[in-house]
Amino acid sequence: MSQKNETTVLVLAALITLGVIGGVLWLFKDSIISQKQSDNNSLPKNNQESIKDRISFGEKTLIALEIAPAKKEGVEAIAAGSYEKAIAPLTTAIKQKPNDPEALIFLNNARIGSAKSYTIVTSLPIGNDPNTSLEILRGIAQAQNEINASGGIKGVRLKVGIANDDDNPEISKQIATTLVKNQEVLGVVGPNTSDTTLAAGTIYTSGKLVAITPTSTSVKISNFSQYIFRTVPSDFIAARSLANYMVNKLQKKNAAVFFNSQSNYSQSLKSEFVSSVSLEGGQVLNEFDLSQANFSAARSVEQATKQGAEVLMLASNTTTEDKALQVVQVNQKRLTLLGGDDVYAFKTLEVGREQALGMVLAVPWHIDGNLSSNFPQKSRQLWGADVSWRTALSYDATKALIAAIEVNPTREGIQQAITSSNFTAIGASGTIRFLASGDRNAPVQLVKIAPGTRSRTGYDFVPIP
Repeated sequence: MSQKNETTVLVLAALITLGVIGGVLWLFKDSIISQKQSDNNSLPKNNQESIKDRISFGEKTLIALEIAPAKKEGVEAIAAGSYEKAIAPLTTAIKQKPNDPEALIFLNNARIGSAKSYTIVTSLPIGNDPNTSLEILRGIAQAQNEINASGGIKGVRLKVGIANDDDNPEISKQIATTLVKNQEVLGVVGPNTSDTTLAAGTIYTSGKLVAITPTSTSVKISNFSQYIFRTVPSDFIAARSLANYMVNKLQKKNAAVFFNSQSNYSQSLKSEFVSSVSLEGGQVLNEFDLSQANFSAARSVEQATKQGAEVLMLASNTTTEDKALQVVQVNQKRLTLLGGDDVYAFKTLEVGREQALGMVLAVPWHIDGNLSSNFPQKSRQLWGADVSWRTALSYDATKALIAAIEVNPTREGIQQAITSSNFTAIGASGTIRFLASGDRNAPVQLVKIAPGTRSRTGYDFVPIP
């Protein structure tokens, strides 16, 4: 490669790394959020106090947005135990910013006040991945809002707590320990990533507290615990779908994979894809580790091309998103692009643009993938925008807990209900059932990037029939 081209790639890589992470009506519809909350990213000396500061039922806000005066007033009222006084300002705050799920959860908690309630908590990476956290919170808030508006679970309303684990396995374990000790907590939605789920899962299991993750896909979670479940299909399902599409639909047999060796999710998806491609009669010619300090998108794509790769598979995770997008840009649409569900992000459309056209991703759900479901219409009415798969599957996780609480509102009862062979719940993506492994028996949806107007970038994710 010429010096001029190398310089161009380096400049491009720098621009991508500094890419603007904005809100969008379709995927996020949020204000720009700091990717790090400096006051939440490290544990102070007083550990117990630190974990307490990371959990809120409405007495403090955890989302690093500019807090409107009305929301601040409502939060302060809850902190003072004046629940009735919190209702009016929080209602006003939601009218001013209708897509704020934290405010809606706090409002529903304030309406409960000190009355009898059933409690669940969600563990989220608010400190380092606030946009994903907001997507998940919207699903939880919508499910809480619906059940409480209909009179509650057999007359008892649902209270929701929010915890910030910073996507840090150690912090997630400490939050899990705190939740296990709080006997009022009947279930958990989360954590988000496979690494945090596997870490905290050992604590939830020892405390016999059910946790349902809507977003952790690693195959290691299958059969991990009788108390850990998920509403998202495992990487095995996603990898098989991508490999089948590559070999049988695209008629291509040689691929190179880009992954992060430091991520359980990324390693899981990579390994499953390699195996699936082999089973389909193809081969993965090379694997490139995005986490390496000396990783070069230009050199890697050039090497993959020389080796005969026809497809580049991006099994990247959030922390290696920028490097994966460098691969997209350097590729210049020469080789076909595939990707996992972490690539399904507004930033992919915003930064990838023309170079990402035609990329095919395996995601658990798409808003246009099931036209018979009424969830898309209800979510649009509530949030004023289309929602992502993370919102849909966190809605499903909450609905599953609600259905189990209705059967038996105790920790042991919830676990027994969910593991029962006749357990079902109706969610955004259809009927919710869990296998003995804790997995949900559900397919994935293949989507591709095409020209469109919904995301306001000029490009959209659209389902492949």
